[in-house]
Amino acid sequence: MLRIEKDSEGCVSRLRLSGRIQSDRIACIRSAMNDGCARIILDLSEVTLVDIPVVRFLIRCEDEGIELVQCPPYVREWMLRERTEGA
Repeated sequence: MLRIEKDSEGCVSRLRLSGRIQSDRIACIRSAMNDGCARIILDLSEVTLVDIPVVRFLIRCEDEGIELVQCPPYVREWMLRERTEGA
């Protein structure tokens, strides 16, 4: 189960994602990110499990300038492998 907590301050939106993120929840995350703020931060400190479409989504987020903070090491490693294989 995924929980999204949103905190906005000025032109910065911080979304704290908690729990399991599965591909069917990407649209919910995108929707929460679309608030017109210039800077978006995804806090992944409480993420416990992701699937491959979510890893690819997180890569696209970084490519779009969205900041990922406190990304679990296994997710970061998976992202690095996906980037390497995609190159």
